[in-house]
Amino acid sequence: MLNYLWAGMILTGIIFGAFNGKMPDITNAALDSAKDAVSLCITMIGVMAFWTGIMEIASRAGIIEAASGKLRPVIRFLFPEIPEGHKANEHIAANFIANFLGLGWAATPAGLKAMEELGKLEEGRRKGTVSGPVRKKGIASNEMCTFLIINISSLQLIPVNVIAYRSQYGSPNPAAIVGAGIVATAVSTGAAVIFCKLMDRGRRA
Repeated sequence: MLNYLWAGMILTGIIFGAFNGKMPDITNAALDSAKDAVSLCITMIGVMAFWTGIMEIASRAGIIEAASGKLRPVIRFLFPEIPEGHKANEHIAANFIANFLGLGWAATPAGLKAMEELGKLEEGRRKGTVSGPVRKKGIASNEMCTFLIINISSLQLIPVNVIAYRSQYGSPNPAAIVGAGIVATAVSTGAAVIFCKLMDRGRRA
């Protein structure tokens, strides 16, 4: 669907430009945009490599593990049905930490591992080896839905991506977005938590 939307927008622009004698402007804009896209990719690769490396160093130094311990009460509140000490807790914590720092690239591998462990937990419930509510195969568990929604809302303390974009396009103060980003993502995450808790209570009722 998104492909059709983008194709329609491009075709509409070309047709509009052709009827209004703006084809040279469209050609120049396409070439300039291609150059900017390559430049932006190079910038983002550098940012990604730097912060992913920082996360790896933090992981090997035990900082991520220590931070995960601090997040246990939060994870316990959000995912009360995950057994204490389960591997999913560690991956969820790593994902949350990466998202706090605005590192979507570093958060993705941890998020995939967390969903994999949550899937194994659900399979264990169906087999009777793990206690908890059993759902039909193919239906996402409460934990999976909650994790996905929290991930999408993504509380960010340092929106690295946006800062990099602003820097690339010549902003005089790229980090000025930090305050607004914290407020916006805090509101979205708060709404996500409330929604998940209300839905969870509705399922239990």
